[in-house]
Amino acid sequence: MATLLESINDPADLRRLPRTQLPLLADELRAFVLESVARTGGHLSSNLGTVELTIALHYVFNTPFDRVVWDVGHQTYPHKILTGRRDRMGTLRQLGGLAGFPQRAESAYDTFGTAHSSTSISAALGMAVASRQKGEQRHAIAVIGDGAMSAGMAFEALNNAGVAECDLLVILNDNDMSISPPVGALNRYLAQLMSGRFYAAAKDIGKKVLNVAPPLFELAKRIEEHAKGMVVPATLFEKFGFNYVGPIDGHDLESLIPTLQNIRQLKGPQFLHVVTKKGQGYKLAEADPVAYHGPGKFDPAVGLVKPATPPKPTFTQVFGHWLCDMAAHDHRLVGITPAMREGSGMVEFHQRFPDRYFDVGIAEQHAVTFAAGLACEGLKPVVAIYSTFLQRAYDQLIHDVALQNLPVVFALDRAGLVGADGPTHAGAYDIAYLRCVPNVSIACPADENECRKLLTTAYQQDHAVAVRYPRGAGVGAAVEAGLQPLPFGKGELRRQGKRVAVLAFGTLLYPALQAAERLDLTVANMRWAKPLDTELLLQVAASHDALVTLEEGAVMGGAGSAVTEALHAAGVLKPVLQLGLRDEYAPHGDPARLLALQGLDAAGIEASIQARFGALIERPAPSLKVVG
Repeated sequence: MATLLESINDPADLRRLPRTQLPLLADELRAFVLESVARTGGHLSSNLGTVELTIALHYVFNTPFDRVVWDVGHQTYPHKILTGRRDRMGTLRQLGGLAGFPQRAESAYDTFGTAHSSTSISAALGMAVASRQKGEQRHAIAVIGDGAMSAGMAFEALNNAGVAECDLLVILNDNDMSISPPVGALNRYLAQLMSGRFYAAAKDIGKKVLNVAPPLFELAKRIEEHAKGMVVPATLFEKFGFNYVGPIDGHDLESLIPTLQNIRQLKGPQFLHVVTKKGQGYKLAEADPVAYHGPGKFDPAVGLVKPATPPKPTFTQVFGHWLCDMAAHDHRLVGITPAMREGSGMVEFHQRFPDRYFDVGIAEQHAVTFAAGLACEGLKPVVAIYSTFLQRAYDQLIHDVALQNLPVVFALDRAGLVGADGPTHAGAYDIAYLRCVPNVSIACPADENECRKLLTTAYQQDHAVAVRYPRGAGVGAAVEAGLQPLPFGKGELRRQGKRVAVLAFGTLLYPALQAAERLDLTVANMRWAKPLDTELLLQVAASHDALVTLEEGAVMGGAGSAVTEALHAAGVLKPVLQLGLRDEYAPHGDPARLLALQGLDAAGIEASIQARFGALIERPAPSLKVVG
């Protein structure tokens, strides 16, 4: 027997259903999300929490003519399922399959590509203004979580929207959760608002009022001072020029749909506050929404279980252990994260050194300048931040840290390709955008042990240093205890070969060594993209006919470019093959497969070198096998 969900191939089908069937559809949709994510892995807690809101939005508004912009976008699986992609959910986050975030190229219903936080209000405002300019009667809706409201960009957009004289609806999806638990004064304000003694009564009043048709707004005006005023005194959002509605239960379709229908008739900027629960409907995710934020494959009947064999330590874990050890050694150390405590490996540090741990919310710009202020007063800030998120604080990095030559350590997680999260989260550009900034150095550890040591080296410097490392585990190098550094700005020769030398920056050292064994190449582990070890570079250049640079970062402007610049400055003319991430956005998919597609696995490196310098290479004779 076909389910109700199977009859929904696009929102037009949804809008033909009687409202009485929507709760059943919500149950089926939630079950489908759970089963689907359990098979593929992906974001779970946030998607379970947006089932009813998604149904209500597509039921009330004429999507895709009406534009819905989902902030961050990791809560859009129900949206994808209801907009014609249900049968492709088994390909989620896989190469050639559905993206884990909204993508304009994937569907007309994905009106704006999102994955970085706090962009929705700006984008939806742009759409609303465009609609007004073109004389089109369409609605623009931004759905933003309470964690994303901590970013300055969201408030910049609110400030603009309040005077823009256009029709915009901002929906605050208040689930008291971003990825890590949210922090800051705004979150406390929302928490106080929700826990007030008048909330339950006001919620009931709101239900009754919003289900009444024509007299709705006349009555609302009369009770506003007594009900709404007591629950949300001096509402922040009304000060921005928005008409504030809520809070309402985001899982109650009998509240959501009439409220959205009524708001749809209003002109000017509207702000709807809905309260949802991450993991709604799946008790294990409700109890631990962080653990179920982005799980891998699992059995929903059992939940997440620890693997029988402990996995190799990740670079993130290596950083977390180093941070705790260095904090115990030096009381000046303070750790900063922009709302990524778990993702950046800072849980233990938070537990052991709570007074030296600072989660500033989704506010990367503030995080960097806050670190600069701490450094001015003699503290030693370590900013744990994903490579792709440091992009959001580039001016602060230049103006507030580097220009003043302040000793801030940037622990750049997720450098290079990131796999299933795709191009929005790939750390492809940090070498290129950091190495052109004076007073900033860049370390590129090849394995877990080097990562720990180079973090110590970075911490010992009196200027800004970024240590970039990839997502997940490396080769599994044994990590030495202690806080021993490596020489600043110095690499090492790892293999002596003939005629062609490979200069490897970071974890691609190991596939380079594999290729070198087959082609008898020299391999240098450069370790630093800035300062470049020019002594080692010129030594290798003098004794080889050609050079190959290798990095898991953008070729344009990257470490290979630094090598060619240094050779030119020294008056050395050598052919150089630069291997790295091409001038394109790598798709989402299995990380190893993505590296192979970029030609950055051992076979790809070998093929590229053979194609360019095959005439120079003396291939080693194959080993003779004794048969007998």
